[in-house]
Amino acid sequence: MVFSETQKQIGQDNFHDALGSTRRDFLKVAAATGATIGATYFGYEALKGNPVKVGFIGTGDEGMILLQEHPPEFMDIVAIADLRPSNRKRALNGDPGSPNRQGLIKKLGEEKASKIKVYENHKELLADPEIEAVVIAVPLSQHAPIALEAFEAGKHVLTEKLMAHNITECKAMIAKGREKNLLLAVGHQRHYSALYDNANFLVQQGLLGDIKFIRAQWHRNNSFPGSDGWRKAIPAEDQKALEGKVSEYGYKDVEELVWWRLFNSTGGGLMAELGSHQLDACSIFLGKVHPIAVQGYGGRNLYGVKGVGTKDKQQDNREIDDHVYVTLEFPGPHYEEDNHDIVIVTYSSINHNRLEPYGETVFGSRGTLIVNLEQDVMLYKEGRGAQDPYGLEQRLYVLDTTGGAPVLTASESGAPSTAAANASAALEKYSRGYTEEMEHFCYAIRNHGPEYYPGGVERSPKEGGLRCNGVVAMADAIMALTSNLAMKHKKRIVFKDAWFDPTNPAVPETDPDVIG
Repeated sequence: MVFSETQKQIGQDNFHDALGSTRRDFLKVAAATGATIGATYFGYEALKGNPVKVGFIGTGDEGMILLQEHPPEFMDIVAIADLRPSNRKRALNGDPGSPNRQGLIKKLGEEKASKIKVYENHKELLADPEIEAVVIAVPLSQHAPIALEAFEAGKHVLTEKLMAHNITECKAMIAKGREKNLLLAVGHQRHYSALYDNANFLVQQGLLGDIKFIRAQWHRNNSFPGSDGWRKAIPAEDQKALEGKVSEYGYKDVEELVWWRLFNSTGGGLMAELGSHQLDACSIFLGKVHPIAVQGYGGRNLYGVKGVGTKDKQQDNREIDDHVYVTLEFPGPHYEEDNHDIVIVTYSSINHNRLEPYGETVFGSRGTLIVNLEQDVMLYKEGRGAQDPYGLEQRLYVLDTTGGAPVLTASESGAPSTAAANASAALEKYSRGYTEEMEHFCYAIRNHGPEYYPGGVERSPKEGGLRCNGVVAMADAIMALTSNLAMKHKKRIVFKDAWFDPTNPAVPETDPDVIG
């Protein structure tokens, strides 16, 4: 949706007012903690002992963000590894003009950065006995192979999302982590975003009423030649250094290594790279329930086949769809008693228009909550009739009903309340979750050892366990990759409980009901 600045500000004020009214004491603590806001929101403390000695495998676009956001109080980067010479230099020196990718020299200082070991590949890094844990930010097809090697080398693993290229690999990663008694975390950062945590708090309080529909999207415009950030020019030094040498690391050629998101053998398309974020957020809002079914459409509606004279299309050798639209059915809170209690989640990712960039809109019977660009949340009230004010320009406050759920009601004031100001101050320095996921990963390594899987399974978040462990992340991968299968086979696919069980070998990519 497109809002006026006034409507947007009112929505943000409404969100802060609702938060300040329902989470007052908690936010006072959060506001007082300053830089350690993640510990307040997600239940961990300062590290016991020295920072965890970590090696970074992959220092490309996402790896650079993680390097920039890493917490030195929890994590001591002792080594980096990347096949590409340009990325190794970039990790130290940063991207000129990019505040999110400043490089380790600027982040840590030249003296500290100069002591970081630089390896040409992950095998050299995994052989380093000083390293306790690794952060993996490489092309999707190599998440599982490298994670399994890391476990064999005795390293804890935090891998970027999507967890793996298929669900068979996800289950192998979970099994190996448990076997070796080593932690497996996956970087779906919304599980560690204070913004999403607080938005979800209001949803779980019932403030929106009955939720029957969530709309999510990630829209971009690559219709102008040369505007696709997934196909950047390959530096001459990378081409020269790697020509004929990448096959032992799982790539056909240098193009497949650098442009990995564009090919089915190395990436997972728009659903894996973008849609997994949105489906993850929607699942969080619905209580992390597993979906019932999915169907959808995917196509190459913008990019034509390279060498074929398709009119009005950019000729390109990519294999992935450039437009995807999926519909998922999730169980509502009373689904077991009434199978008509279903919540619909729609997701679209397009490449020809960016008017509505990315975010999630949760439609409830009492209100609407919109998360925009991972930067702000807007809240609007539903009216019960002609005499009940509602809409994009209606200010709200929360009526705290004793013994029942809080209720949104209209405000006659033209300004945000004191509660809204307090909530806004508490969230002013929120992180997108990258720092917090790395802090908690290191916290768990130091504070939960030597037994990381009591009873042979992952600790729950209530027990201090990772908020996005392998089992949680596998569910996100199942949603994204099964959506791909639904589009590929042009059918409605019903999810099976066995797919979500890490000890069951059943997986969607080989299920006869899916591929038959």
